[in-house]
Amino acid sequence: MHFHVPAAIADQSWRAIAIVTALALIGAVALYSVAGGSGSPWAVTHIMRFSVFLTMALVMSFIPPDTYKPLLIPAYGASLVLLLVVLAIGQIGGGARSWINLGFMQLQPSELVKLTLLAVLARFFEMLPPRATATFAGMWPPAALTLVPFGLIAIQPDLGTAMLLLLSVVFLTFLAGLPLRLYIGAGLAALVVIPLAYFYLLMPHQQRRVTIFLNPESDPLGAGYHISQSFIAIGSGGLFGKGYLQGSQSQLHYLPETHTDFIFPAFAEEWGVVGAVVVIALFWLLLRWGWQVARSATTRFEQLLAAGLTCSLFLYISINLLMVTGFAPVVGIPLPLVSYGGSAMLTVMLSLGFLMSIDRKNRRMNR
Repeated sequence: MHFHVPAAIADQSWRAIAIVTALALIGAVALYSVAGGSGSPWAVTHIMRFSVFLTMALVMSFIPPDTYKPLLIPAYGASLVLLLVVLAIGQIGGGARSWINLGFMQLQPSELVKLTLLAVLARFFEMLPPRATATFAGMWPPAALTLVPFGLIAIQPDLGTAMLLLLSVVFLTFLAGLPLRLYIGAGLAALVVIPLAYFYLLMPHQQRRVTIFLNPESDPLGAGYHISQSFIAIGSGGLFGKGYLQGSQSQLHYLPETHTDFIFPAFAEEWGVVGAVVVIALFWLLLRWGWQVARSATTRFEQLLAAGLTCSLFLYISINLLMVTGFAPVVGIPLPLVSYGGSAMLTVMLSLGFLMSIDRKNRRMNR
């Protein structure tokens, strides 16, 4: 007797669901610890949000990718409106006016615009004749679509998120076929612009982030406090960690922002190198799955959207890990699915929903 698995179940992206669930549970375990062994104010809310957003992603997975196409431009326009709203009435956090208080969560529109922009660009390059990709007609629309949200986010000011948005677009446009000479030229121009931007565009607290990145020991009790405590937390964890709820840096509140940007050092202190490697391995498996979805996609839109979303997720993961280990300036980027934060988790799970929708179509095509 053969047991028949329904297609709706067989075609589901169970590997990705298992990986993101494991990461969210690790986040809840870490948030419970940094709250001093309490489910409030972070761990329980974290799991509740994840449950709601995972349900949303599962629903999205049943919607064919083509269904989203007519909604992309309106969604992009709505995300720009939200960026304007946040500049007018948004709440200030971390020195930037980036948040809209929805009551049940703080919405960060800059997270949503990253998603809508990548989707609109993927659709643009699908409609563009391949021969026109490297022409002016293939370059100025992506530049215009990107510069508007980039400028609105930069004046919040949230340069970290603005730069991540720009880097995500760089990945997608390169994969779409824009010539390599453009990126080499842009890189050379950036070498000239960066020193000017440091002296004339960056605010004092942003300049301090750069100087502290170059020399954290110059102000260990001031601007360099975050990264110095992060070094101590990760280093003191050793191979197997100090034990659950035993991390002195987090439990005694030496390590700041443990529930958001610096959740990884807090986890590494208690679970050691072994725990840190498990987290990194789970992220690697998630990115590997996303890239496989992109490679298996059957249309240019789906290929570029899946690849763009996967590259964007890679950027967020890598920048956070580089930041807390001293290889990048502290720019206020949370660790996806592990850190506490509604907007960041919403964006990741929306991306997952798109990827699972494409993955489901791939599976049906290959049956």
